[in-house]
Amino acid sequence: MSVEELVQAALRARENALAPYSNFKVGAALETAGGKVFTGCNVENATYGLTVCAERVALWKAISEGERKFQRMVVATATEHPGTPCGACRQLMWEFCGDIEVILANPQGFRENHRLSNLYPRPFDEKSL
Repeated sequence: MSVEELVQAALRARENALAPYSNFKVGAALETAGGKVFTGCNVENATYGLTVCAERVALWKAISEGERKFQRMVVATATEHPGTPCGACRQLMWEFCGDIEVILANPQGFRENHRLSNLYPRPFDEKSL
């Protein structure tokens, strides 16, 4: 799958976000090493604490379908400079995906590529135990 196709999948997932409190809709598209794509959107609730981020939704969907190897994720927001994954998402992405490519995108055509290690330079993992 091309990067642009993956970006479009994340942008489509963003449209399904349920963000009645923050109005901050996020979509994610996670590509496996085998080329399968799993999407997710953020889902808010009144407590905020039980809100689930788009990145985690995509990751949980992939893992629940038996996937264990991933190559890249697109995170899509509608802000001028697209948002990055939150700390909790970075932690889980590191543990389950390793140093994958992370592409930040918005509907206006902004694209920015990172390695997860650049966004999360000192992760807590099994080496920390």
